[in-house]
Amino acid sequence: MKFYISTTGIKRVTILNGGAVAGAAGGPTARRFSHRTVLPAVLILAIVLPFLFVRIALLLLDSASVCTSSFDCVGWNYFRGSDTSMLTDELMRVLMEANERGAIDDGGIEGSPTSFSDLVQDVTSQRQDLKAFALKTKAMLVKMERKVRSARYHESIYWNLASHGVPKSLHCLCLKLAEEYAVNSIARSRLPPPEFVSRLSDPSFHHIVLLTDNVLAASVVISSTITNSIYPGKLVFHVVTDKKTYTPMHAWFATNSIESAVVEVKGLHQFDWSYEVNKGVKKMLEIQRSIWSHYYDKFRQTEFELEGGSYERYMEALWPSCLSLMNNLRIYIPELFPELDKIVFLDDDVVVQHDLSSLWELDLDGKVIGAVVDSWCRDGQGDHCCKGRKYKDYFNFSDPIIASNLEYDRCGWLYGMNVFDLEAWRRTNITKTYHQWLKLNLDSGMGLWHPGALPPALLAFDGHMHPIDPIWHVAGLGYQPPEIGQEILKTAAVIHFNGPAKPWLEIGFREVRSSWTKHVNISNILIRKCRVMG
Repeated sequence: MKFYISTTGIKRVTILNGGAVAGAAGGPTARRFSHRTVLPAVLILAIVLPFLFVRIALLLLDSASVCTSSFDCVGWNYFRGSDTSMLTDELMRVLMEANERGAIDDGGIEGSPTSFSDLVQDVTSQRQDLKAFALKTKAMLVKMERKVRSARYHESIYWNLASHGVPKSLHCLCLKLAEEYAVNSIARSRLPPPEFVSRLSDPSFHHIVLLTDNVLAASVVISSTITNSIYPGKLVFHVVTDKKTYTPMHAWFATNSIESAVVEVKGLHQFDWSYEVNKGVKKMLEIQRSIWSHYYDKFRQTEFELEGGSYERYMEALWPSCLSLMNNLRIYIPELFPELDKIVFLDDDVVVQHDLSSLWELDLDGKVIGAVVDSWCRDGQGDHCCKGRKYKDYFNFSDPIIASNLEYDRCGWLYGMNVFDLEAWRRTNITKTYHQWLKLNLDSGMGLWHPGALPPALLAFDGHMHPIDPIWHVAGLGYQPPEIGQEILKTAAVIHFNGPAKPWLEIGFREVRSSWTKHVNISNILIRKCRVMG
């Protein structure tokens, strides 16, 4: 290819292929560019190229100066021909720096964006660098975490308050029954009838003890036990209640008589206890009230935001059951029933689903109490075995007294369905040991164990407990959420609604509540008048 420029004046440029030179007329293979076309193009390039050079130089210098922590590094990396890995590394670096940085002040947290859209708009509108983006993200997450903790705190407060109250329907039922006791002679009839009194101390019968001030709950326990019993005629129920609840409790079982089993209702005011027992009970209640006052004051003085869910422990200590005389009298069962040798103890928040007759035939191997160690696992294996029920979950092992007497990973047994050998109990000093631990905990500033009735019982019965098959007792149906499988729930002999969500409350869980409500006597006229079942 050759270029030829006319010497007579730059009027045209001729490009020849194959070495041929074209004249003014040009050949068939010639391509001509008029000066009218070339000159404007040259002028445009002369103007644009210097501007582009200067602009690119400025961009490169600007990007290089702020590349360590700026979104403009995208441009720098683009001109360098690198990929997005450098931006990813830079983002990881600033996130690590934000994580290692100390706590953000409250002003920064409160002023942080409330949503991801706000975060993006804030960062892009102000063209902030990666470091500012990371800090704003951290502040936003901290703010959200606080809101979640606050919501959980309020939920727990309201949930526990709901568990403390007595539903209007149950209050109505007690008032109607008390009125019935006053005007109806049948409601005041003797329990049990004279012909069955001899069974109350007969060891050949199956004796079940309930300590309760809840009429409806007691009726469900007894009804479910009789319904599922193979030998209901051998059952003798000993219901112990306080003076306030005695008349409605007596009226209920007197007017809703059970032909097959025997029911005894006895008020605490009807017991003739020795001076030592009365003194011990009074002292125990004083200690429990001191513990309650301690946690109440601590709960009021504690900051609103509490870490690690410690407020739940405070509220558990404030449960009415912690001050309930009926709940604390378990440790005095041998004194309550001096003529009995072996009994099955049931809490008032249980439902019996299968026959219990085999419990009286269990050999406790000389131990005092038979209890389920854990109803969540079999043969002590599995990830859920003793979950939340080990000694470390009940006791403060930083205290040398606890650390020297207990095993950290040992599983605690369940209260609520227990077999007691009262004859073996009377040969021990369990009740005295229970009082000693209560006093020791009080003297140590309530620091030996977390609130609850079980920790001191674990200490008092240490070495006197015989484990029984887990299928006898499944607990935890009153806690949120109940994570018990349906197969275990159906095969359990006794299901226990321990926890705040009792089945007679509105906060009871519908998934398991039907197991309890089906034993409520909805044919009773007072149940219908008081709309106990809604």
